[in-house]
Amino acid sequence: MIGAHRAEDVRAAERAALAGRAPGTLMDRAAAALDVVCADVLRDTTAGVAGRRVVVLAGSGDNGGDALLAAARLARRGAAVTALLTADRAHPEALAAARRAGVRSRPWAPGDESACAAADLVLDGIAGLGGRGGLRPAFEGLSALTGPVVVAVDLPSGLDADSGAVGGEVVAADVTVTFGTARPAHLLGPAAGLCGRLLVADIGLGELPAPAVERVEPADVAARWRRARPADDKYSRGVVGVVAGGPDYTGAAVLAVEAAVRAGAGMVRYLGPAHPTELVRQRRPEAVAGPGRVQAWVLGPGVSPDDPQQQARVRAALASGEPAVVDAGALAGLPDALGPHHVLTPHAGELARLLGVDRAAVEADPLTHARRAHERTGATVLLKGTVTTVVGDRVLTAAAAPAWLSTAGAGDVLAGILGAALASRPGDDPAVVAADAAVLHGRAAELASAGGPLAALDVADAVPAALTGLPGWDRPGS
Repeated sequence: MIGAHRAEDVRAAERAALAGRAPGTLMDRAAAALDVVCADVLRDTTAGVAGRRVVVLAGSGDNGGDALLAAARLARRGAAVTALLTADRAHPEALAAARRAGVRSRPWAPGDESACAAADLVLDGIAGLGGRGGLRPAFEGLSALTGPVVVAVDLPSGLDADSGAVGGEVVAADVTVTFGTARPAHLLGPAAGLCGRLLVADIGLGELPAPAVERVEPADVAARWRRARPADDKYSRGVVGVVAGGPDYTGAAVLAVEAAVRAGAGMVRYLGPAHPTELVRQRRPEAVAGPGRVQAWVLGPGVSPDDPQQQARVRAALASGEPAVVDAGALAGLPDALGPHHVLTPHAGELARLLGVDRAAVEADPLTHARRAHERTGATVLLKGTVTTVVGDRVLTAAAAPAWLSTAGAGDVLAGILGAALASRPGDDPAVVAADAAVLHGRAAELASAGGPLAALDVADAVPAALTGLPGWDRPGS
């Protein structure tokens, strides 16, 4: 997993790392990492470094100092480097080093966006860990910058390091180079989409506490996903109960059951009206219709809030004490007492209705609203989106899935995958199980899409291949 730490924890680790060392040690290491990345980017995009036009945006803090020292290194490689100073002061030693290396420097002036647009590479060191809530008005034009490759120092200017929220204009990056550890903004939506490719450079930070946010990687899923064992039967592999669909949304029942089967459930029970039951049996003859032993539930895909029979089944399942995925129609009228073994899976609109806020507020700051729902309900919350955010006893994210996954029924497939995982992994942290399911869902979508359109049933069909294609799947797992 990729761990991300809050700004205050990074600053404490920097102080510890500098104890007994020269003050500029970490800055020199950061500049060396930036120099290597920028040189590689220039070679990839322009086939060279010498003579290439580089604009460095240098603020007053350490990020500006990192950028200026990197500018000196790039100038010594032969690049034509201009440093635009975006504050009343700049890091004095770094600025002097840049000038000695031949870097031209001057204060930022109105219209300098055009100088940036004409460059081959822009190195963004305007703001770092102390940045908050969008660019200052003088630099807002940089949010529309096109043409050069943009490399951000630590994080794109305009973002808050500790939050994935976007509260104003941001200098979107193609590559972000950060130091020692990722920051929460790198891993959380919507900020992560503005960071481009993330590179974490080791500069010798001191000891760090537990991460504030963690990104689950495919290899983590391979290590944790439960495999079938020689002594297994259908019950030890996990029985999933599905309450989904109804007269109007019959397909949701088929998709949720299909996904649970494909994700490795030992058995799937379907509870619902006669017509969805008939369709489920046609698609998956091994599914069992009717009540019985269940180890985890999938509740709500395609269930109407106005369907009294299905809603009664949802309430009974929630009261059973078994782990449950609570999706779509099951999110309406939640009982007061939920626990972390109940995993709510709303999209932004559903979470907005649950909390009584605007959808735009949830989309702008997913973590805050997912955390609020967790605190209000006691349940684990998996907030679907470009970056999936899971909040329970810890905060986890799953990387962006293909944009083609924004299609009808995709959430029903995720619910089925997650139900199978909960049934087969009793005792595991529900937040970890939920994040693992989201990663697998995204991987299956990548296979099903192959760069083009997909249907939800394609994603469910691709789950077994997505599992076996996980890095490390061929090694013994859980």
